Amino acid sequence: MTIKRYGVEGGSGTGGQHLPFARAVEADGWLYVSGQVAMVDGEVIDGGIVAQSHQTIKNVLAILKEAGYGPEHVVRCGVWLDDARDFQSFNRVFKEYFGANPPARACVQSSMVVDCKVEVDCIAYKK
Repeated sequence: MTIKRYGVEGGSGTGGQHLPFARAVEADGWLYVSGQVAMVDGEVIDGGIVAQSHQTIKNVLAILKEAGYGPEHVVRCGVWLDDARDFQSFNRVFKEYFGANPPARACVQSSMVVDCKVEVDCIAYKK
């Protein structure tokens, strides 16, 4: 089995702190993408659930692309929402990116470690 890790050489979080995990890990066609938030250049963007949902999913898609995968390869997503009332707004944004190839998904309300409204991770597969 071959394991490839993406983003361990210098991933950074809020305030530029080094993060002690890979952005993604690939093993035998499976790609596990770490949870992403609406962060750009180490800082969470301003905006409500819609803006943050778009940026969060774009961050996930950028990691997929870096590893040679696309949204059609995503088999499961995990979603954490800071506020359950954002569920419908998040779903509308999610459908824009995954509507043609909807993955399995779990969505829960959770307190966030950083000041954001949503976090998304995923598992993708391709031969």
